[in-house]
Amino acid sequence: MNFASIEFFQFLFIVYGLYLILPHRWQNWLLLGASYYFYGSWDWRFLSLILLSTTVDFWVSKFIHATEDQRRKKQLLSISLIVNLGLLGFFKYFGFFTESFATFAASLGLQTDWRMLNIILPVGISFYTFQTLSYTIDVYRGKLQPAPRFWDFALFLSFFPQLVAGPIERASHFLPQVISKRTITFDQITRGCFLILFGLFKKVAIADGVAGSVNAIYNSTGVVGTLDIILATYLFAIQIYCDFSGYSDIARGVCKLMGFDLMVNFETPYFAVNPSDFWRRWHISLSTWLRDYLYIPLGGNRHGTRQTYRNLMLTMTLGGLWHGAAWNFIYWGIYQGGILCLHRLIAGAKPTIRPVVTLQDRLRRSLIIIIFFQIVCYGWLLFRASSWQQIYHFTDLLFFHPLWMSPIIPDPPLSALIGMILLVIVDLAHYVSGKATFYRRWSVPIKSALYAGLLIVILMGLSNTGATFIYFQF
Repeated sequence: MNFASIEFFQFLFIVYGLYLILPHRWQNWLLLGASYYFYGSWDWRFLSLILLSTTVDFWVSKFIHATEDQRRKKQLLSISLIVNLGLLGFFKYFGFFTESFATFAASLGLQTDWRMLNIILPVGISFYTFQTLSYTIDVYRGKLQPAPRFWDFALFLSFFPQLVAGPIERASHFLPQVISKRTITFDQITRGCFLILFGLFKKVAIADGVAGSVNAIYNSTGVVGTLDIILATYLFAIQIYCDFSGYSDIARGVCKLMGFDLMVNFETPYFAVNPSDFWRRWHISLSTWLRDYLYIPLGGNRHGTRQTYRNLMLTMTLGGLWHGAAWNFIYWGIYQGGILCLHRLIAGAKPTIRPVVTLQDRLRRSLIIIIFFQIVCYGWLLFRASSWQQIYHFTDLLFFHPLWMSPIIPDPPLSALIGMILLVIVDLAHYVSGKATFYRRWSVPIKSALYAGLLIVILMGLSNTGATFIYFQF
């Protein structure tokens, strides 16, 4: 069930109408049933997997909390890790690794006669697996009390607005909101409506609008020029940002209507000035998860420079693999780890961002942002490429043997062009003010113009070919 569909809003209208008239305990039962219906609408068989993870981690965490035996705690934690990572590994990576091994064996002249399984990837399995693992690990570390009731924990793990593409919520933040009675304020409703409107604007008008232009180059089997690659890569940077942050905006908006508060997952990432700053702004729930549950347990930066670089590379490589079972995601992760290490080498162990005071500072900051955006975009080329051969060919054209020819890339529709201009204005205002609610300070006529502009561009974008959210495949 796609957020950017009439079907979803019909579903939301019914659920929200019932939610408003029910008491707290019945609200939770309603949301749990709605969440399982929402997830089962893709494939009812997926429900068995999330129910298995829910049951295992609820009871494992109970037993971990009940024992003082450290060895027993580790054994119980191992059960959770084996079950959850085992499910994730089988459904997401089994085919990839067996196919890669078969290709490697063939290159050595060895014949493999394996029957490849046609395994369906459950929607959102990477997101809810990381969410439930963080819960169990936090209970193991003594940072969190286990959920008192099974169905409260089940709702925490399956809550439909953020189930299939995050944010990856921490139990310490979200579980108390499930357990406690919620109050819906007028401020939450207005903020929620704006987030839904803004998310639809990003997805329908911009992301879906530029998708055709991006696909025309990255899915092409013919000759493409250097300018085509540059334009398609810039457009993909816009597409993936609007697609993923648009989903997060809608998810947060729906939650606010119900009195919940999800963590912010994006904070104007293309205004980043270095790799560390970028990962404080892009997919924040994943970057902080990798930091707290992988990078720091590996040793972080506590054991010298060499180990720090090793930990950064390993963390980002695994973060790339988290995105999908394909080599281009691994290359992207290695690239991200490499630029983090290079930045740390150049800037020192504790890099700082200089304050902006003078006009010269602003110009310098703007130049750094523009330069670093090019570095980010090459990473997106790795992320979007369909094969190693395409990565090699596109890189060769960009840096070594440019082919300047008349661009063949199709022009994005008018909704996307107008939408990108409006997005730059809104994100720039957000960045300069430092507050996501910057628009509330505007006068009524200007705010009204903003709302009307977003709505008009969305209506224009309804003619764009709709597509599922990119991160649904992860």
